[in-house]
Amino acid sequence: MSITPVIPSDEEEPIYNRLFWFCYLANVLLVTANAITFRFADLVTYLGGTEERVGDIVSCGVFVALIGRFFLGQGIDRYGVRKLWALSAAIFVVGTGGMTLCRSLGWEIFALRMCFATGIAGMFTCSVVHIQQKVPHHRRTEVIGSLGSSGFVGMILGTQVSDLMMRWLPAGNAQFYALFGIPAFLGFSYFLIVLYVTHNDVHRRPQVTPAAHQLLFRYWPGQVMVVAIMMGLSFTVISVFLTRFVSQRGLGGIGTFFLGYAISAFFIRIYTRRWGTTVGRTKMITMGLMGHAIGHTILPSITQEWMLIGPAILCGFGHALLFPAVVSLGTESFPPQYRGTGTTIVLGFFDAGAIIFAPILGGIIDNWGFYPMFYTSASVMTCTALVYTLTTNHSISKDSAVPAPKQELCTVMDDSGD
Repeated sequence: MSITPVIPSDEEEPIYNRLFWFCYLANVLLVTANAITFRFADLVTYLGGTEERVGDIVSCGVFVALIGRFFLGQGIDRYGVRKLWALSAAIFVVGTGGMTLCRSLGWEIFALRMCFATGIAGMFTCSVVHIQQKVPHHRRTEVIGSLGSSGFVGMILGTQVSDLMMRWLPAGNAQFYALFGIPAFLGFSYFLIVLYVTHNDVHRRPQVTPAAHQLLFRYWPGQVMVVAIMMGLSFTVISVFLTRFVSQRGLGGIGTFFLGYAISAFFIRIYTRRWGTTVGRTKMITMGLMGHAIGHTILPSITQEWMLIGPAILCGFGHALLFPAVVSLGTESFPPQYRGTGTTIVLGFFDAGAIIFAPILGGIIDNWGFYPMFYTSASVMTCTALVYTLTTNHSISKDSAVPAPKQELCTVMDDSGD
């Protein structure tokens, strides 16, 4: 699979260049590593934990990652993407590598999950900030979506590999050595690529680097932050609790779902990469939320493995539309010199969705089962889509492909280092 290059105008340099494809490869490695760890809930239950305990550990990890984002954004603005990106990759390697040896539900597993969540949050954030600095304002939605398509490739690879390891390796410790050892190796490879793609970067520190909470109140992005929380809710459902549902129902592995999810999202992302300036990002958000909601509504009725493909396609459709629209809408209210902090804030609301809903969904499963959990998530996203649709301006004039202001273009050129 490849992305069809977009022919640039005379005034623009190509955005699908060698730098972009190295970033694309790095993101494939990262998402492959993350997708392999979707089996984390299996590790917790193997060690004697409950679904609610899974939610508690995940929620604690994401909470620390969310706190870290506030310092991460200010750190990017002060010290540049390169240093924070490499540090995040190193923390991720520590978290995943440590879980290969962790065999208790004590403080160690909480600490390692915190390292994992903090590292992966920083890696995703820095990659988005870095790629946004290399393209004109009016193509940010497109390039975020194009880079994000690499995640769907990684999602296919990671879930297929995890299913194979669960089938071929002896039950118990051997499986979990592989499930977390391989992501640690991929994380180290990612670290090396980061050092390469940023070796020529030159960072120019702003005269003032306000704290994240000050920028949040000053440049509040609006209702799109609620949508970001819903994305965190949805991803918690499919990346944490879906594996337990599939195992309980004897549906095989999670690879079938994520194969359909990723292929659907990949091709939809490529097909709709210009929708930000044609259909409009607000409509993309409404359609994306409903894709997730309908997919979650169908999941309880699944009785055979092949039937996972239907809801997977719907959820993949939702993911493909939501991520670039939410990130570009959320970050554009921040001035370019604070784009690093703005991006961490927007992505931090994804984490907030996991913090809020992971323990709630785990408790629902323990007390009432999986069906109410899926219907709860679907209902919350449907209500959000309805309110967002009725209260948001759907004009696409603000999404029109106009050149960025001179000040922003100068900032992009100054920070590029190329």
